[in-house]
Amino acid sequence: MKRLVAAALYMALAISAIPGHADTSAAAALRDGDMRKLIFHDTPAAVSNAAFDLADDAGTATLEDYRGKYVLLNFWATWCAPCRHEMPMLSELQSLYGGDGFEVLTIATGRNSPAGIIKFFDDTGIDNLPRHQDPKQKLAAQMGIFGLPITVIIDPEGREIARLRGDADWSSESAKAIIAELIGAEGS
Repeated sequence: MKRLVAAALYMALAISAIPGHADTSAAAALRDGDMRKLIFHDTPAAVSNAAFDLADDAGTATLEDYRGKYVLLNFWATWCAPCRHEMPMLSELQSLYGGDGFEVLTIATGRNSPAGIIKFFDDTGIDNLPRHQDPKQKLAAQMGIFGLPITVIIDPEGREIARLRGDADWSSESAKAIIAELIGAEGS
């Protein structure tokens, strides 16, 4: 029995030492207010490899293109009132933490005209987030996105580690602390 316990402890320590395997329990412990809706998965989940359209007819991309950094992926739509409310907060997160280790990725899913997306961003004062689209909802469907907004956190290995359904106060101290913890966890 002692060998079994020792083996389990060794395995847990070994897994936590694997580069790119962040312990999300510290980030999960920082959830307060709206961030309580952010559910961290016990086991990271695979994400879809479906292509989505880049802004300004620049081609397509997949989530695989974002490997190597934490991604806060927000599915939204121009007609979505809660999306309008939270988009400036997501923009603030990008301003504070965006870079080599973190990026806010916004993807308008469903029927959203490029002109409507530009107007939405202009109306809400957003100039630092992408205007990507998933017009046929292929990515959204494969990711189990039903209802908007939904935000997914993807780790540098390209796996979903957390999900929040509905809107949230992404400008809260809790949200900022969670992102800072994740980014810091990757560096350890």
